[in-house]
Amino acid sequence: MRAGNPRPAPRAGHDAGPAERRRPAALPRLAPDPVRRRRRLSLAPRAPALGRIYTRGVNATTTTLSRIRGFALAPAQFLRLAALELFALWLIVGTGAAVRLTDSGLGCRHWPGCEKGHPLPAKDVHAYIEFGNRLVGGVTIALTLVGWLAARRTRGLPHWVVRLSLAVFVGALAQAPLGYLAVKSDLRWPVVMAHLLLSMLLLAGAVVLVLEARAADEGHVEPLVPRELQRLGYVFVTACFVLVVSGTFATAAGPHSGGGKHVDRFASLEPTVYAHAVVVAVFLAALLFSLGYLAARRERSPRLFAGGVIVLALLLVQMTIGEIQWRTHLPWGVVLAHVLLAGTVWAATVALATLFVRPLRSLAPNVGSLDG
Repeated sequence: MRAGNPRPAPRAGHDAGPAERRRPAALPRLAPDPVRRRRRLSLAPRAPALGRIYTRGVNATTTTLSRIRGFALAPAQFLRLAALELFALWLIVGTGAAVRLTDSGLGCRHWPGCEKGHPLPAKDVHAYIEFGNRLVGGVTIALTLVGWLAARRTRGLPHWVVRLSLAVFVGALAQAPLGYLAVKSDLRWPVVMAHLLLSMLLLAGAVVLVLEARAADEGHVEPLVPRELQRLGYVFVTACFVLVVSGTFATAAGPHSGGGKHVDRFASLEPTVYAHAVVVAVFLAALLFSLGYLAARRERSPRLFAGGVIVLALLLVQMTIGEIQWRTHLPWGVVLAHVLLAGTVWAATVALATLFVRPLRSLAPNVGSLDG
């Protein structure tokens, strides 16, 4: 080709330009080649891409987590669980008292098993009583844990109730090291007292949980008593707790302090019992004053007045049993009934004071105004 002459046009069918070149169409049913832009000679289906597999796995996991997070309990379901938790915390007060009153506190010298190398108790009644109390404690811890998890999934519960449920679980869990310290200290009365008083505080927390579970189902109303009486409710709850504390001091000073002659006593029995009686009088006075007001306005809250009468009746029975046990030289069976009823009076008192502040809708009168 000479310079200056234009390039001759390509002949038809030869040397087509890049835009005009085309590969033959792929045969039908051939899977596309993932590397080159043409179809590979294979009839097998192509494996799904790794990104698609990962996405499907993430979606399945997300769906499962969403279902777990969306799981919710009805207030009535949580109420049944809270009532079971309350019963377990009340029962362990009785089993712990039985350990003390039967001198079974050292029936198992090791913890959590009964004897070194033998986790189960031998054929001895004291070992069975002590080990049975530990089993009840384990069941109680499990119930409080389930109760806390259930409270987190219950519709309508305030956040502070969920935190209270967690506190009850932590307190029940703390009973285990306290029991260990009680055994290792040969049942020194300060450790054993702390063991019982913590049980009473947990019992009070369980009472509030039951009431709030009921309220999540039926609702609250405005307080049915004036602010002064609400404050008085705090007073007689405090007096009742001091009553329980003075009772534990009386037990620590008495013949049933837990392990026979080798356990240290708190002090002389007689002045301790008299101090306990004075606290009973203070609590009774505060309760009677509250009942007097409720009786004068019982048309406004008849069910609340009935609850106060129940607390008074329980207290009178408790005082009668206390007098009987003192005059019969403290037989352990009567003392056990006294301790169990003390837990019942304490729980009922906490319930009454709570209803002063946060009454349930079912306590409101059917007719009439709630104010005035």
